[in-house]
Amino acid sequence: MNEKKGNVTALLPLVVFMVLFLGVSIVMKDFYKMPVVVALIIASTIAILQNKKIPIDLKVERFCKGAGDSSIILMCLIFILAGAFAEVSKAMGAVDSTVNLGLAIFPHSFIVAGIFVIGSFLSMSLGTSVGTIVTLAPIAVGIAEKTGLPVEFLIAAVVSGAMFGDGLSMISNSTVAATKTQDCEMVDKFKANLKIVSPAAIITLLIYAILTLGMEINSTGAYDYQFIKILPYIAVLAVALTGLNVVLVLVGGIVLAAIIGIIYGSFDIFTVFQLCLKGIAGMEDISIISILIGGIGELIKFNGGIDFLLNAIQKRIRSKKGAEFGIGILVSLVDLCTANNTVSIIIVGSLAKDLSENYGVDRRKTASLLDTFACFIQGCIPYGAQLLVASSLAAISPFLIMKYLCYPYLLGAASVIAIIFSIPTFKTPAKGALKLEDDRSYTNA
Repeated sequence: MNEKKGNVTALLPLVVFMVLFLGVSIVMKDFYKMPVVVALIIASTIAILQNKKIPIDLKVERFCKGAGDSSIILMCLIFILAGAFAEVSKAMGAVDSTVNLGLAIFPHSFIVAGIFVIGSFLSMSLGTSVGTIVTLAPIAVGIAEKTGLPVEFLIAAVVSGAMFGDGLSMISNSTVAATKTQDCEMVDKFKANLKIVSPAAIITLLIYAILTLGMEINSTGAYDYQFIKILPYIAVLAVALTGLNVVLVLVGGIVLAAIIGIIYGSFDIFTVFQLCLKGIAGMEDISIISILIGGIGELIKFNGGIDFLLNAIQKRIRSKKGAEFGIGILVSLVDLCTANNTVSIIIVGSLAKDLSENYGVDRRKTASLLDTFACFIQGCIPYGAQLLVASSLAAISPFLIMKYLCYPYLLGAASVIAIIFSIPTFKTPAKGALKLEDDRSYTNA
């Protein structure tokens, strides 16, 4: 069990950030009034100035450690490559052709629900919600421009599908973290997750279809498209499904889009360089935001904020259902602090395993709860990578997207219902569970 009491004041930077970013926006009724980067810089300053017993040089070093974490830097690299790919592909005509093909195939009343389905399949296959959003967001924006549907509606469908697929993917970081920390088989966690999240996904699909029926959709008749201009998107999706590193996939997509654009006279090689620069510049804000959040999260952990949360929840648990709720609350709170569902699962994982063993929670259920609650929070917070990259690509506020975010909200409700009604039930013990019980009996004897 975790015996560190932690320090509640270590959470102050997060509170300040939430008040500045959310509070000011709500009070002023303008979601662009307080730039998120400025709010994060203020919060970062407070985090560094806290804990006067520690030399400021050491605190700055820890901030840099968190900001320079390999997962943060990789995410930033993906952002800037995605920006370059999106800009070159758009200039070449890939977005227009893809949008027109989609509009020609899908009934207009099903287009938003269709985006959700595509995003779900893609995210489940790729194992990355951010990568899915990067791929589909430009297409969703194009569809919004063609149909007159609210762009935030379509982007919300992309994010919802990305979070659904990521939670069920066998290769996502969150799945690996949840199963490894609980000594659980991935296929068992998948089956448990599916029973918890399926109702949320089905209801989301129905809501998007019904909402679309109530909206006016522009129709321009025939839709012209050139299949070869869709090739960069198809190539990126197909190659990514093979498991090739996403950085190489995006570089290859940029090169392919540039070659097609040059051949068809859309631009020359020097224009390609300028387009790449423009796309990268468009991702500067989100990259800076990710770096600052990584640094703040590390200092909150260093100053005892995470330990405080773990200890505060742990000592209030008295039953099996209480342990399940405790696990869900813990991973949710840690994700609010770190804005990274995989990191939050890793941080809470060992304590969640202890709670599961002490209160008789099946490890498959524990792994599923860690994943579902973390994905629920990650898909909702306006400063998480998913909403930030989606809002950057769509050039809108993340708060506008949140209005139509059906799946993450329903996922949170489904996770709570799964605890209350003991869903799923397990007919057989998890692999290794019998051995664990035998070892415990021997130890107790």
